Amino acid sequence: MKILVTGSSGLIGSEVVSYFAALDHTLMGIDNNMRADFFGPGGDTRWNQQRLLKQFGNFSHFEIDIRNRDSVLQFIEKHKPEVIVHTAAQPSHDLAASRPFDDFDVNALGTLNLLEACRRFTPESPFIHLSTNKVYGDAPNNIKLRELESRWDYDDPMYKDGISENFTIDQSKHSLFGASKVSGDIMVQEYGRYFGMYTACLRGGCLTGPNHSGVELHGFLSYLIRTNLEGKTYKVFGYKGKQVRDNIHSYDVATFIDHFIKNPRSGEVYNIGGGKENSISILEAFDLISSISGKEMKYEYIDQHRSGDHICYYSDLSKIKQHFPEWNITRNLHTVFEEITENWYKRMEPNAK
Repeated sequence: MKILVTGSSGLIGSEVVSYFAALDHTLMGIDNNMRADFFGPGGDTRWNQQRLLKQFGNFSHFEIDIRNRDSVLQFIEKHKPEVIVHTAAQPSHDLAASRPFDDFDVNALGTLNLLEACRRFTPESPFIHLSTNKVYGDAPNNIKLRELESRWDYDDPMYKDGISENFTIDQSKHSLFGASKVSGDIMVQEYGRYFGMYTACLRGGCLTGPNHSGVELHGFLSYLIRTNLEGKTYKVFGYKGKQVRDNIHSYDVATFIDHFIKNPRSGEVYNIGGGKENSISILEAFDLISSISGKEMKYEYIDQHRSGDHICYYSDLSKIKQHFPEWNITRNLHTVFEEITENWYKRMEPNAK
């Protein structure tokens, strides 16, 4: 099977490449390292690109900007991938405010370019889009909450298992990033419903794993762990550091994509995250990484939350498990932390330990 992965040098993209390349499929990756442009040297993903090329002979890299419509159309027409996994994105809602055109052009127009190319030249190919829980904006903050010692949690039985796909995306503050991702998300759904294509939007919680180039503006766990290992100071923005996220390992995202490819559906939406069992607050994350690294977490508290930020968010996985009962989370939080820690040590100086 011939699989195209956009954003192939990023966290999810590289995991998808690794997963399917190991199964002897032909992998094509599109990535122009825009992450380095967005986030500077700390966001550079060339190291990951080189790792994939060295490790997998059945992987080819293509330096294409998904904003370039003609290049995308020509590529899809020439190579006719049997599956498209679209992970390329501008991923930071903080950065989007300072670069709104770049944000929208990548997240919305880039997605449209790929969808239309798929419709014209490979309409039977499943199209899996990595969306985000930010499509819900800050509406989850309207849910009644209770404050516990180290975290916030829902105080409404309707949300005991988390946020489902039926949750509103309307009348809330999304950040410009969230708005551009909504645009792409809705378009992916529409191509599925209107044209009958096999499409899925995966609204991720915190997608994480060892191959993340985490920076302060994006990559919560990766950046937090790196900050601890380097003995630097982590900035906590509001909510007493008790804000909660659910975390899913990139491998578990890749396995779900495999399940969807084998049994594709049209115009579907899935909340994909670690669920309540893999949820953690910032304060709890400090304790966990300190227990693994043996290093005290240094942090500075800023009594101003990020605009549009969630106080508490974890995914209700009921729908995804109903449609794909054989899929499940395989990596718990402790395993995720250990893998990220070990990978950062490998990327840091030999004497960093």
